[in-house]
Amino acid sequence: MALSASDLPTMYSLLANSLSGDETLRKPAEAALSQSENRPGFSSCLMEIITSKDLASQADVRLIASVYFKNSVNRYWRNRRDSTGISNEEKIHLRQKLLSHLREENYQIALQLAVIISKIARIDYPREWPELYSVLAQRLQSADVLTSHRIFMVLFRSLKELSTMRLPAHQRKFAEISSHLFEFSWQLWQNDMKTILHAFSSLGQSFTSNAPVEHQDDLYLTCERWLFCLKVVRQLIISGFQSDAKSIQEVHPVKEVCPMFLNAIQSFLPYYLSFQQRHQKFWDFTKRACTKLMKVIVSVHDRHPYSFGDNCVIMPVMEFCFNRITNPEPEIISFEEFVIQCMIMVKSILECKEYKPSLTGRVMNEKEVSMEQMKKNISTVVRDTLRSLLPDERVVLLCNILIRRFFVLTSSDLDEWYQSPESFHHEQDMVQWTEKLRPCAEALYIVLFENHSQLLGPVVVSILQEAMNGCPASETSITPGMLLKDAAYGAAGHVYYELSNYLNFKDWFDRALSLELMNDHPNMRIIHRKVALVLGQWVSEIKDDSKRQVYCALIRLLQGKDLAVKLAVCRSLCFLVEDANFSKKDFIDLLPTCWDLCFKLVEDVQEFDSKVQVLNFISVLIEHANEILPFASTLVDFFQKAWEESSGESLLQIQLLVALRNFVIALGYQSPICYNLLLPILQRGIDINSPDELNLLEDSVMLWEATLSNAPSMVPQLLGFFPSLVDIIERSFDHLQLAVNIMEGYIILGGTEFLNLHASSVAKLLDTIVANVNDRGLKSTLPVIEILIQCFPMEAPPMIAATVQRLILICLSGGDDRDPSKTVVKTSSAAILARILVTNTNYVGHITSEPSLSAALQQAGVSIRENILLSLVDMWLEKVDNATVIQQKTFGLALAIMLTLRLPQVLDKIDQILSTCTSIILRGSDDINEESSGDNMSSNLSHHKDNFPNPSLRSYKTDITWDVT
Repeated sequence: MALSASDLPTMYSLLANSLSGDETLRKPAEAALSQSENRPGFSSCLMEIITSKDLASQADVRLIASVYFKNSVNRYWRNRRDSTGISNEEKIHLRQKLLSHLREENYQIALQLAVIISKIARIDYPREWPELYSVLAQRLQSADVLTSHRIFMVLFRSLKELSTMRLPAHQRKFAEISSHLFEFSWQLWQNDMKTILHAFSSLGQSFTSNAPVEHQDDLYLTCERWLFCLKVVRQLIISGFQSDAKSIQEVHPVKEVCPMFLNAIQSFLPYYLSFQQRHQKFWDFTKRACTKLMKVIVSVHDRHPYSFGDNCVIMPVMEFCFNRITNPEPEIISFEEFVIQCMIMVKSILECKEYKPSLTGRVMNEKEVSMEQMKKNISTVVRDTLRSLLPDERVVLLCNILIRRFFVLTSSDLDEWYQSPESFHHEQDMVQWTEKLRPCAEALYIVLFENHSQLLGPVVVSILQEAMNGCPASETSITPGMLLKDAAYGAAGHVYYELSNYLNFKDWFDRALSLELMNDHPNMRIIHRKVALVLGQWVSEIKDDSKRQVYCALIRLLQGKDLAVKLAVCRSLCFLVEDANFSKKDFIDLLPTCWDLCFKLVEDVQEFDSKVQVLNFISVLIEHANEILPFASTLVDFFQKAWEESSGESLLQIQLLVALRNFVIALGYQSPICYNLLLPILQRGIDINSPDELNLLEDSVMLWEATLSNAPSMVPQLLGFFPSLVDIIERSFDHLQLAVNIMEGYIILGGTEFLNLHASSVAKLLDTIVANVNDRGLKSTLPVIEILIQCFPMEAPPMIAATVQRLILICLSGGDDRDPSKTVVKTSSAAILARILVTNTNYVGHITSEPSLSAALQQAGVSIRENILLSLVDMWLEKVDNATVIQQKTFGLALAIMLTLRLPQVLDKIDQILSTCTSIILRGSDDINEESSGDNMSSNLSHHKDNFPNPSLRSYKTDITWDVT
C-alpha cells in the first residue's frame, strides 16, 4: 500500500524515534522504517519532511530523513525484479522537488541532497532528466551566495559521479556538459578570487578580528563556493576533454587555468602565517586552498601532459615548485602539506613518459606515424625546456637539499621513535609516499637519480663519505653528524641499483657498516636501523664472501631491544632469504636462534602491521629452510597459539594460512605431524558459511591443495572435507584450478574408499563445471576427468554419465576450425571418450544409444548422419593430428577396437583407420616426451612428473602414461 500525505505525521514520529537513545523507542522505529522503505511514496514522504518550512528547526530529523532518502535511491531507483521500486510518476515528482529545494541552509542536509541528485543523475541523465544541467546553469545566473554555493556543491557531486561512466556515449555527453558549463564556472571562480583577495587584504591590514560576524560568514561562504567552483573546473578539464596524450590535440583551457592557479597560490601563501593566530577559520581555508590548487595542477598535468608542456605553463610551475623546495619562504617552511604537493609536481614532470624519448619501435600506418612525429616534436621541446630549467648545478642542488634537509630525522621524529618504535617504523617504512614529507622527498630523489644517475652517482658517494668522516663508527652522541650519516645511508640505500657502479659494497661494509653494528650504545639504534634497511636494499651486491657476516650481523640486531630496529631487520632478512643467491649453508646454524627471536618478536609487538610483517618473515623462513623437521614441534605450538590469538583478525589469519601452507610443503611426507593443528583450521576455512569466508576462503583452499599434495595417505577427517568443494564450486568458479587439483588429489590418494563415499558429490561437481565453464575452464578440468577414468575404468563412466554425455556433445558440435582453444578441448574430450571405449567398450555402446543423448544433440542443433558411435570414429580420425602422443595412442587403440566390432560402416573406413594406426605405431615411443606445454591438454600430474609427493602418485603416473601403449 502506497504512503501518502496522511502518513507524514507517522513518518516524522518514526524518524524522531529512530534518533532516540531509548532502545525501546529506537528499535521499533528502525524496524518500521525498514519495512516501509520499499513502499511507493516512501521517498516522497521523506522529501516532504526534508523540505518542510515548519520543520526547519528540526535539523536532526530532517538530516536522518535525507540519509534514508539517499539509501532509498541507492536501493530502489533502478527497476528491480524483487521490488516494485519507485514509480516513474514519483521519480518525476522527486526530481522536480529536488531542483526546487537547492537553497538548503543546513550544510549537512545540503550535502546529502547533493549526493542524492548525483546518484539519480548517474541513472537518469540524460534520458529521463535532460534538463538537469540547463536548470542548474539557469539558477546560477540569479542566485545569491548561499544558493550558488549549494548549486556548485550539486555540480561537483554530479559531475564526479558522471565522470566515472566510461562508455563513449557517456564521455561525449560529459564533453557537451563541459562546453556549456566551463566558461561560466571559470568566470565565477575568477570573480570570487578577486573578492576573496580584496577581503583578505582588508583582514590582513586590521590588527583585530572585530569585523562583523555576518560579513565574515558571507566571506567564508564565498571562500567555500570558490573551492567547489575550483573542483568543478578541475572536473570539467580532466573529464570533459580526451587526454591529449591520446588525441595529440591541444586542450586550450590548460594554458588558461594553470597560470591563474599558480598566481592564486602565490597570492594566498602570504596569508598562511598572518592568519594563523588571528583568523583561524580563514587560515584553515588558505591552507586547504593552496594545497588543493597544487593538487589540481598536478592532476591537469597527468591528464594533459602535452598541453601542460607549453612554456607558458610548465616553466613557471616548475620554477615555482623548485624554489619552494630548495629555498622556501618563511611561510612555506612549516606548511608541509604544500611542500609535499610541490614535490609531487616536480616528480610527476620528471617521470612523465610523454616527455621521454621513445626507445621502442613498432609497425605503424601513415596516420600513426604522423601522430608519433607530433608526440616526438612536443616531447623534444619539453625536454629542452626542462634542461634549461634544471641544468646540472640545479640538479645537484636539489639532490643535496633532499638529502641534507628532508632525509634528516627531526627532534619530533626522534621523540615519536622513543614513544612508539612500532608506529615510527611503519610510518617511515610503509606509509603512502604522498602523505608524509620524508617519504615524498625520497620518492622525488629516486626519480631525480634515475634521470641523472651519471651526474648524481659521484655526488651521493661524496655526501656519504663526508657523513662517515664527520661521524666515525665510534661516535655515539646524537649529533647533526650522526643524523646526516643516517640520511646519507638512506640515500645510498634507495638507489642501490645505480649507485653500485660508484660504491663498492664490501669495502663499505668492512670499513664502516660492520663496525657500527658492533657498537651497542643505545643511541646507535638510529644507525643500526638504517644499516639494517641498507643491507636488505643492497642484497644483490652482497657476495658470497660477505654473506655469513651479514647474516650474523642482522641476527645480532634481532637480539636487541629496539622494536623499530628489529622490524627493520625482519624486513631485510626477508629480502636476503628470498634472494636467488641465498646461502643456506651460511645460514643453517643461525636458524634455531632466528626461530626463537621471531617467535618472541611476534609476542612483543602490539600493532597489527608489525605482527603481519614478522609472520611474513616466518613464512619465508619456512619456505626456504633446508630441514624443517627438527623445528616442527616448536612451529606447531607457535601456530596454535598465534591462531587462537588472531581470532577476529582476518588479515592476520590470512598471513598465518600462508605460513601454514609453506610449513606443510616444507614437511612433505611428514606433514601429518601437524594435522591436529592443521585440519581444524582447514575445516573452518573451507566452510562457505563461516563468517570469515570472504577473507579466508582463497588461502584456505590453497592450504587444502597443499595438504593433499603432501599427504602420504588419506585420513578420515580429510576424506570428509570433500563435500565442501562442491559447495565452493556451486557458489563460484573463482577457485576452479585449485578445485581441480584438489579433486585430482582425492581421486589418487583416496582411491576406492573415496569413490564409494563421495561418488554423488564427484558426479555433481564435474557436471556443474563442464556444464557452465568456458573453454579455458574445460581445459583445466578435462585432465582430472581422464585421471578419474584411468583409476576407475569400470566404475567412473556410469557414475559421471551426465558429464560423459556433455563430452560427446562437445566433440560432435562444430565451430573449432579457427579457434585453437576449442580444438584442444574437442581433442581432449575425444581422447577421454576413446579411453572409455578402450577400457569399458560396452558402456560406450550403452550411452551412445541413450534417447536422452539423442535429444540433447538435437536440441543443440547437432545433426548425426548415421549414429553417434560412427560420428565419434570420424572425430578420432579427424583430431589425431591435433592430439598429444598419449592421446594419439588412445585414438589408435579405440579405432582398433572399433575394427573388431566388424560394423560395415567402420569397415568402409578400414584403409583410413589402418593408415592412422600404422602412423601412430611408426612414431614409436621416441615421441613420448614431446608433449606440448601450451594448449595441448595434460593432467596436472604430468606437468610435475619428477616431483611427486609420494610413491603412490608415481605408480599412478606410470599407469596413466603407458596403459594405452
